[in-house]
Amino acid sequence: MFELNLMFFAVAIPAVIFAGISKGGFGSGVAFASSSILALILDPGEALALMLPILMVIDLATLRPYWKRWSWPDARLLMLGAVPGIVLGAVLYRATDADLLRLLIGGISVGFVIWHLAQSQGWVRGFINRLPPLAGLIAGLVAGFTSFVSHAGGPPAAVYLLSQRLTKTEFQATTVLVFWVINIAKFIPYAYLGMFTLHTAWADLLLTPFAILGAWLGVRAHFILSERLFFGIAYVLLTLTGSKLIWDALA
Repeated sequence: MFELNLMFFAVAIPAVIFAGISKGGFGSGVAFASSSILALILDPGEALALMLPILMVIDLATLRPYWKRWSWPDARLLMLGAVPGIVLGAVLYRATDADLLRLLIGGISVGFVIWHLAQSQGWVRGFINRLPPLAGLIAGLVAGFTSFVSHAGGPPAAVYLLSQRLTKTEFQATTVLVFWVINIAKFIPYAYLGMFTLHTAWADLLLTPFAILGAWLGVRAHFILSERLFFGIAYVLLTLTGSKLIWDALA
């Protein structure tokens, strides 16, 4: 059981605020960096369990500003596809250990940065045409799985949504709705697997004000902050934390 000491809060508070800013203003794409950061000082299962209620609080705080500004057809496809992905994630969690979880979280973190770098350098081309509905279901399945094992459902969902040529606010609102539902769905198997404890609940209670602060900052940053700056910081964090988790898993 982790201690609620100065080291914990020095890491957890910035991580939670960062998650709020990402989910509140930038499509949830890099909010999972918070789980990667926490997994550096906590058991991966504890990090995931600690972050889920925090993410749910952020979902509630950001839902109202984007209410009904989403693309419902795209959101519905992603949510339907996410259900089997969540089930698959729960099955894998029961059959794995802490080091494999570290490897998964670290691998997803670094892989996301490599994918973005490949796109920015033109090594991988974006989709010219809108992806069909089947692609939305598949993206939802992947998002459900990666969200369960690392809270990293944002990237696969974003790949599909970006192909739909949504406006900036439609994209943001759709991700808020989708992951509000996905996180609610994840809560049930997380509880069944015994991932939540009174200790994580107490830590979540103490961190909730910072989650709300991050969400508030994110909604405002959505309209004024440079996406390039925000994601640049996020990619550095993901590279550092992801590499450390991979090293710890393989060492």
